[in-house]
Amino acid sequence: MRTLQDIQREIDHLIKEEWHSHYWTPLSNLARLTEEVGELARELNHSFGEKPKKASEDQGSIAHEMGDILFVLASLANAIGIDLDDAFEQVMAKYRQRDAHRWQP
Repeated sequence: MRTLQDIQREIDHLIKEEWHSHYWTPLSNLARLTEEVGELARELNHSFGEKPKKASEDQGSIAHEMGDILFVLASLANAIGIDLDDAFEQVMAKYRQRDAHRWQP
């Protein structure tokens, strides 16, 4: 199973070695991330919300949109030197310290 660090390394290799490119600026990556979250929202709305797709619209994929979000998030983290495994561990520690009864999904 891949770790977030594995994902970050794979994306770094793809961008730098295979594409011979560089990371976008943090604000450009944030704009991309926002776009991808919007695409996920659209797919969720079509699947579970009040707005069904039009017959002329292509069938989308919620999983694909989540994958796009992960790619862009990892790209942003790489661009600014954030280790997502460490960041996630810190967040989980924060949530574990909270009163478990407060979490009501």
